[in-house]
Amino acid sequence: MPTVQEPQFMAVAPLPGREAAHPSIDQDQISALVDRFYDRVWSDPALGPIFKYHLGEERTAHLEKMKTFWSAVLLKTGAYKGRPVPAHKKLTEVKTEDFVDWLGHFRTVAREVFSAEAAPIVIDKAERIASSLGQAMGLHLVDQVP
Repeated sequence: MPTVQEPQFMAVAPLPGREAAHPSIDQDQISALVDRFYDRVWSDPALGPIFKYHLGEERTAHLEKMKTFWSAVLLKTGAYKGRPVPAHKKLTEVKTEDFVDWLGHFRTVAREVFSAEAAPIVIDKAERIASSLGQAMGLHLVDQVP
């Protein structure tokens, strides 16, 4: 019987001529960020059901995809080839408050994982991404994101 291989986090070096968001950020921190963040949202009373419904048995694959995504964002690897806007536009039950909660969890975990100098940079990137996704989804996050 063939064996199913688990997806592997793509550890890729920064593209030539592109600098990481902060020199202290590394792949292990990105992996910790994603794992801890998803543990938090998975157990959140409002966010958990949304994530469980849409990801279900695909949680592991999604975590690997998010590690590759954040590696591309923070380390400028160019490894992520997905299309997040169309995927998020399908989440019609998501409300502005859900994004606010999502960002709250993300900020907490980023401050736990990254140095005091790197965490604000990571958080700023997440806020910009959330704002862009929220706008594409028709949500109004400008007044909601502290």
